[in-house]
Amino acid sequence: MDAQQRRNFTLTIGLAFLLCGSCSRTRKVEAHETRDASGPTVPVARAALEDLSRDLVLTAEFRPFQEIDVMAKVAGYIKEIRVDVGDRVRQGQLLAVLEIPEMADDIARAAAAVERSEAEVTRSSDELKRAQSAHQMTHLSYERLSAVAKQKPGLVAQQEIDDAQSKDLVSEAQVAAARSSMAAAREQVQVHKAELRKAKTLLEYTRVIAPFAGVITRRYADTGSMIQAGTASQTQAMPVVRLSENTLLRLILPVPESAVPTVHVGQSVEVRVPTLNRVFPGRVARFAEKISLATRTMDTEVDVPNPNFVLVPGMYAEVNLTLDHRRRTLAIPITAVDISDEPERASGGGRRKGAELGRVLVVNSDRRIEVRRVLLGLETADKVEIRSGLREGDMVIVGGRSGLEPGERVQPKMTAMASSET
Repeated sequence: MDAQQRRNFTLTIGLAFLLCGSCSRTRKVEAHETRDASGPTVPVARAALEDLSRDLVLTAEFRPFQEIDVMAKVAGYIKEIRVDVGDRVRQGQLLAVLEIPEMADDIARAAAAVERSEAEVTRSSDELKRAQSAHQMTHLSYERLSAVAKQKPGLVAQQEIDDAQSKDLVSEAQVAAARSSMAAAREQVQVHKAELRKAKTLLEYTRVIAPFAGVITRRYADTGSMIQAGTASQTQAMPVVRLSENTLLRLILPVPESAVPTVHVGQSVEVRVPTLNRVFPGRVARFAEKISLATRTMDTEVDVPNPNFVLVPGMYAEVNLTLDHRRRTLAIPITAVDISDEPERASGGGRRKGAELGRVLVVNSDRRIEVRRVLLGLETADKVEIRSGLREGDMVIVGGRSGLEPGERVQPKMTAMASSET
């Protein structure tokens, strides 16, 4: 190949490279322009009507609805004990019997005193009758002498009349004394009868019975044990058994001060027991009506029915308290909202008490970004209520929104957190 041919070949190769470079740049420019025209892809979710609730999970320990140490009212020895740990007893069921031999003597002595006082009443009654009879005779004699003295003055000596009057007054006083004696005897009968009733009542206390239906959770005494009268705490008296009512259990929840206004008696709650992996229904039954200054919480009691004794006192439970609830309210993912500190009014109305203002980026029907001011309501872990500023079906951008400008054209892509699909 001569020099002229080599030059022609080189020129042809150079032109080919120039043409290829020009085509490549043209394709890059066209691709760039096409990407700019379609806009970036952004994740979106639709505003939809949902049921929202704000919950508070608190942990507590099951306690018996009521639990007591059953004490003996009188001192004595255990003659018989009929229950043991784990036994279920009815209200009024006999738990134990005490042996107190001297108590029978106390009852006999009280009964004898009643009989003696009743005999005294009979004697006083007879004495009253005798005094009334004597008074009747002396009074009649005095009236007769007085009548004769009036009809025939001087016939009866005045001394005789005075003696008759004196006897009449004495007999009247004797009647009054007999009445008082009989009243005292009757009162004494009531006193002795009360002592007899007391002795019999104490005898009934030798039978230790269950004050309510429950389960025996501890047994303190055995047959032959000496039991002191449980009438005062300083006596260190030993109980007979411990009785727990487990058909209804309590949960004492420390509700934070911020949540106190939302708790009310009768409120239904879900009680989850992790060890059983089960959920039980509960009800807010009562609360302390006072905030603890140390913890800034209020003790709130939840009653949980336990008819089958599945739950055991001492188990831990998680209680889901529903503090607020909205049915069929407009909601969007919480990651789509930027909280606004500006004192503006949300579109569609003024700001309501207890609500916050927010800002969302909406993709309109032209696939361009719009900025909307919204009024926020109830907030959950992943959703927030929209009171005004959006309509059902509006697409809002979720996640990162940096670099996006109002009016910019974008490609919306529905995410897994979307409220609904179209």
